[in-house]
Amino acid sequence: MREPSIRDKQIPVSLSATMGNDGGSIPDRRDLVRNKPKAAAVDKANQTRARWNFCALSKRRLQEPVVSCALGKLYNKDAIIEFLLDRDAYGDGDNICGHIRSLKDVKTLTLTANPAPPVPGTEPSERPQFVCPLTLKEMNGAMPFVYLRTCGCVFSAAGLSALRSTPPDGERDAEKDTCPQCAAKYSHAADCIPLNPGPEEEERLRAALEALRLLEPIKKSKKRKAAAGDSAAEPPSKKAAVAAPSIATASNSLRSTLAMEEAKRKAGMSDAVKALYSAKDTARKETFMTMGTFTRYA
Repeated sequence: MREPSIRDKQIPVSLSATMGNDGGSIPDRRDLVRNKPKAAAVDKANQTRARWNFCALSKRRLQEPVVSCALGKLYNKDAIIEFLLDRDAYGDGDNICGHIRSLKDVKTLTLTANPAPPVPGTEPSERPQFVCPLTLKEMNGAMPFVYLRTCGCVFSAAGLSALRSTPPDGERDAEKDTCPQCAAKYSHAADCIPLNPGPEEEERLRAALEALRLLEPIKKSKKRKAAAGDSAAEPPSKKAAVAAPSIATASNSLRSTLAMEEAKRKAGMSDAVKALYSAKDTARKETFMTMGTFTRYA
């Protein structure tokens, strides 16, 4: 019988050892190196539609009366009232409209309904509800819209600029423009608030709002005002007249009490002790036995 050769005695190498020792799979770069996942794409069209058709606070569809703040955001008025009554009614209310302190910080808008009929097959939320009364352009975010701080009328920025009754700013700043819808006076530089502005414009409006609030006078509470008014209305002479009788009354009462105590003390004295408390105008003088012994009273 033939002896096994050296070649036959070699230990066979397993397939798994040559293939990565994991049962036959070889890892490549895609398995060993993980790339950063791509950010989810944001649908800007849906965001724009939501800003112009829905309340920024309650996220419900805009329904008149619609109000706007100094930052140009659109709200349903009932949502703002709920927020002012309970600031925790909406979870992110302070982040959205924390700058609103009362209804004086918002303006009710005069909006023009969209006269165009809805397109068949489209969702009601996709149809713009309002238009510019001057150009009939839809308020859908395609072009900038503004509202007037004085009257609340809403126009497209291009349509309002085209119908301005005064020259551009810097030529006749003393004169004011006239609202083409209600004839109210307004300043084009100070009273035109853009609706749903961009981030940079919103920061500018926020800085202007904070600067304006720094100029507001400090308000006192009603109780402090009433107390200050009562004290100011009362003359000083009256205060002194009220305080004086109380001091005089206390002095008379103390004097009468001391007199009664003195009378009781003298009533219990013997004749010898009483003789020591004689009046100063008497001719009798003290002797060395009684000099400095008692405190004498007239």
